[in-house]
Parts: sequence; C-alpha cells; structure tokens
Amino acid sequence: MLMGIGIDLCEVARMREMIAREGFLERFFSAQERAYIAARGAAAAQAAAGCFAAKEAALKAFGCGIAMPLREVAVAHDALGAPYYAFTGEAAERMERLGAKHMHLSITHEGNMAAAVAVLEG
Repeated sequence: MLMGIGIDLCEVARMREMIAREGFLERFFSAQERAYIAARGAAAAQAAAGCFAAKEAALKAFGCGIAMPLREVAVAHDALGAPYYAFTGEAAERMERLGAKHMHLSITHEGNMAAAVAVLEG
C-alpha cells in the first residue's frame, strides 16, 4: 500500500558552496554519507546534492517536514551503486510508528541539478 511520496531537487552549485562551510557536512550527513561524498572526488558536490535531495524527499514522503535530524535520514548504496535509505533514530522510529515496510528511493542527476523521489510503502 502506498503511504506517501516525496520529490526534491537540489542545485549542485549551491551544494558546492554549502559543503565548503565549516560543519555543514557533519550537521546534515551521516558518517557513512560523508565518506561516500569524500570518495567521489571532483563529483563530491553532485553526490552531496543527490543525498540531500533524497533526505528532503523522504521527509515529504513521511509528511512531516524537517521534524528530525537529517543525519538520521541517511542514503547508502548497495554493491551495484543503487541508493537506498538507512534510517536511524527518529527516522527509524517514524517508520515503525507509521507501520511502514519500506521507503523506495531513486536519485538522478542532470547538468547542475540532482533530483530524488521517495515512495513510502506500507
């Protein structure tokens, strides 16, 4: 059963400016995400923009706005590079409280934009 859907866009140039700020990555990204972003080298801002869009898309699918630390709405990648959510803390509790089974994630990049779609399944 479909319980929620969210979509978000993030500008890569804006993310490049934000990740240059002291403490930005630590505030909004999990340790695993920070390692992934750092490993992307010249594409770090693009990777961060995709992850950030995914976080905001998840919050929209939850129907809650920014009601939890964004570090707890983490994006991980499987062996083939496909993204998936790795919820912790309040995000994991919200999944349980809603009785949700899974939140699907798709991320795409085009030019200076990154987009993400989240689908909450119950």
